[in-house]
Amino acid sequence: MLSRIRRTPFAAQVLVALVVGVGLGLVARAIGPVPGQFVDGTLVEGTDRNWLTSTLATIGSTFVGLLRVIVIPLIVTAIIVSIANLKKVGNAARLAGQTLLWFAITALVAVSIGIALGLLTQPGRNSSVSESAAQAPATTGGWWDFLTGLVPGNILGLEGSTDGSISFNVLQLIVVSVAVGIAALKVGEAAEPFLSVTRSALAIVQKVLWWVILLSPLGTLGLIGNAVASYGWESLGSLGVFVGAVYGGLAIVLLVVYPVILKLHGLSPKRFYAGAWPAIQLGFVSRSSIGTLPVTERVTEANLGVPRSYASFAVPLGATTKMDGCAAIYPALAAIFVAQFFGVDLGITDYLLIALVSVVGSAATAGVTGAVVMLTLTLSTLGLPLAGVGLLLAVDPILDMGRTATNVAGQALVPVIVAKREGILDRARFDSTTTVDPVRSLGETVEPEKQPATV
Repeated sequence: MLSRIRRTPFAAQVLVALVVGVGLGLVARAIGPVPGQFVDGTLVEGTDRNWLTSTLATIGSTFVGLLRVIVIPLIVTAIIVSIANLKKVGNAARLAGQTLLWFAITALVAVSIGIALGLLTQPGRNSSVSESAAQAPATTGGWWDFLTGLVPGNILGLEGSTDGSISFNVLQLIVVSVAVGIAALKVGEAAEPFLSVTRSALAIVQKVLWWVILLSPLGTLGLIGNAVASYGWESLGSLGVFVGAVYGGLAIVLLVVYPVILKLHGLSPKRFYAGAWPAIQLGFVSRSSIGTLPVTERVTEANLGVPRSYASFAVPLGATTKMDGCAAIYPALAAIFVAQFFGVDLGITDYLLIALVSVVGSAATAGVTGAVVMLTLTLSTLGLPLAGVGLLLAVDPILDMGRTATNVAGQALVPVIVAKREGILDRARFDSTTTVDPVRSLGETVEPEKQPATV
């Protein structure tokens, strides 16, 4: 039985888990909350979750927790190695510049679509959500916080909280890792032992992450099941226009903008999506660009024909800064929603600010689940009430799945486009009808690229 499951393609496993999770979520919702009961003559209030909902929530949160545990070593090692790998690429500065340019171009297109849909659908005026739901989030973002957050407090970007727990600042991790990677390039030969150890560490981290990714079907079942059981369709009803506009914008980017860009470069959209689908699918269920990073990088190399020496730089960079879903479409629509809900008129300057924040400030999301920091950064820039974030929290997990899938698609798209423009794309591999199962291949030892890519 186990061997049969292992032979089943990863995409099929996740799809089956998705269907089963929806079914279990509907069952859990039908069971309803646990009723209150008397214990020793005292009424004990029931919990909001029954046993099935609690089980699904535990499975989903455990899977996401495992992904988050591996984030710190993955970011540090992947970025250092990716920057070091640039020395294998001819005209590396041009490749890096082209990558950032296409990140900005696609983000600008995506945020324009979000603004247009916001003005067309008027989500803030077509909502039945109660104003009592308005509340400021615990985590906020502002330009001053964003800029000061670039300065690491310590080598791992660790932060303490009042309850004694420890978290980490992904943006600071990126800054530290980039600095170390550049320093390793500047040091030259003396840094080779350090880079060798870092590459070995990255290989080990990716192996551990591969074990976690093998649990994706189970995690999918829990995450989707809990979402259906906890939110059902009621929250979607009160915010239906907003949810429809967000997913409509994501669909336009995925099914119109990206295919048009591919066509303009003489590439087949069908082949691109066939090759990138495992990563897009995992991004949808995990809601984490960083957690999906190894799969995204693997399909970009093995299925889409991007040289490893370039993909190992562009994909990790994209996983931390390239967010067409979380940092472009969503904050644009959400800002317009909040403005309309509270009766604040936005002018042309405000819309330009939304575009600027989306293109420049997307690193604030830093590849973790959710887009609250990016949304609060946008709202604070426009002077809109941060309490408006609370109006949208009920549907955020449902939206985050589509947002992350779009993020991951863009993180695979840009390296393909840049590689094609620079003449280093392996067209035979891109056009091949045979695709590599990224999860199975990640579990194997990958031979180093024999010929470094040059421009």
